[in-house]
Amino acid sequence: MTSTGEAVQFWILAVIAVGGALGMLLLKKAVHSALCLAATMLALAVCYMAQGAVFLGVVQIVVYTGAIMMLFLFVVMLVGVTSADSLKEQLKGQRIAAVLCGLGFGVLLIAGIANAHLSHFTGLGEANAEGNVQGLARLIFTKYVWAFEVTGALLITAAIGAMVLTHREHVKAPATQRELAAQRVKDNLQVPPLPAPGVYARHNAVDVPALLPDGTVAEDSVMGTLRERGQIRDVSQDMLRRMAELEGNTAEWLGRAPSARPAVTGPRREELASASNGKASNGKEESE
Repeated sequence: MTSTGEAVQFWILAVIAVGGALGMLLLKKAVHSALCLAATMLALAVCYMAQGAVFLGVVQIVVYTGAIMMLFLFVVMLVGVTSADSLKEQLKGQRIAAVLCGLGFGVLLIAGIANAHLSHFTGLGEANAEGNVQGLARLIFTKYVWAFEVTGALLITAAIGAMVLTHREHVKAPATQRELAAQRVKDNLQVPPLPAPGVYARHNAVDVPALLPDGTVAEDSVMGTLRERGQIRDVSQDMLRRMAELEGNTAEWLGRAPSARPAVTGPRREELASASNGKASNGKEESE
């Protein structure tokens, strides 16, 4: 008979395990799927310990959840795998093959469970009479030794196959820096170095673009990621305002009217004029 505490524990852990399994399959982000799988593994480990399989529960936490699952999670977070990457099918027909294999495995699992029958229930006390670790070792290396060896061979084969598939050999030697530079000149690409971030050495932040001699913003001075995110700080207007103030102070110190200053030509003329008008309007408001 199952006690009330065991029944409550089972239903709580069962909901967590099934919910984590469904979340692993349905969530789009790989990091969220990995976290759901880790929650499922922890729930199963507690179930194992509650049933008296202490060794199996500890192995479930230390090996699978603590080592393999966390390593996979860290790799996903460092590499930055997104849901868009999973939509690219590298092998033709792999989705159809995966569906067929899943259906076949499901049929075998249902057939095995339907034909299973137990005539005698041993119980936890009798199963762990000689110790949980000793009883598990006796079953693995005596009654189920063939299944254990076959599983080990499959895992080793899978590890070797993964290393072989991920290994790539260079067909030819990689291009040197001189060859890359010559290719850029031949293709008429960006030959000189890109402009450095900052504005006239007044800013050295990576999100502040440099200004070209005509006052326009050099977009190539900021990395493409910040441009796509719209995280670029445009301080060109501030620089133009400072230049207008400097020219006004210089004209005042020289004792000439601002209109007597040499006319500004080029793309900055309208911007400098608007900056000067803004300064004049601010001074008029302060005087009033």
